Amino acid sequence: MSKVVARIGMSLDGYITGPDAGAEHPLGIGGERIHNWVYGLRAFREMLGQKGGTEGQDNDVVAEWVARSGAVVMGHGMFISGEVPWGDEPPFHMPVYVVTHHPRETVVKEGGTSFHFVTEGPEHALALAREAAGEKGVSLAGGANLIQQFVRAGLLDELLLHVVPVLACAGTRLFDNLGTDQIEWEKVSVIDSPEVTHIHLRALKQAAG
Repeated sequence: MSKVVARIGMSLDGYITGPDAGAEHPLGIGGERIHNWVYGLRAFREMLGQKGGTEGQDNDVVAEWVARSGAVVMGHGMFISGEVPWGDEPPFHMPVYVVTHHPRETVVKEGGTSFHFVTEGPEHALALAREAAGEKGVSLAGGANLIQQFVRAGLLDELLLHVVPVLACAGTRLFDNLGTDQIEWEKVSVIDSPEVTHIHLRALKQAAG
């Protein structure tokens, strides 16, 4: 069965966006600082159809994640961030299943990305994504609310945190709304670089709900 992996940038104090995240500021005010490390990497630029970029261990981490993924699940809020959701050629290049309360027809973009809108909840979106992914994994793109739902339901297999050396002090926190049951993880690897520390975790025990 396809592994479900969430990969996300995070500040030292647990924020994945700056304050006031929304259509005007998809990453929140100042939230770009949490993700600056990825923009110049070769693997990330290739996702955007761009050439060049830096290589090294940060690039290897992103390239390995891209190679593992066969489908994406994301929340409605993440899909609608920005005036034109993800532009004409989004960076996914695979099926994306959007968990939403707003039914609509599938949107097919250039470069192999298709957005499918699932109103039956996260578990149904995951089932569809697993079928589409085949032997590859399912990438849980976020936002924070959807990742929290997957953790509470015991549906998240792995978490790849890219922790940057900054205190955001406000914004969207990743580890809120998880209940009171202890949640245990196995540390798979830690890769440190000047701009970011990559912490790869595997779920051992998930909250019951």
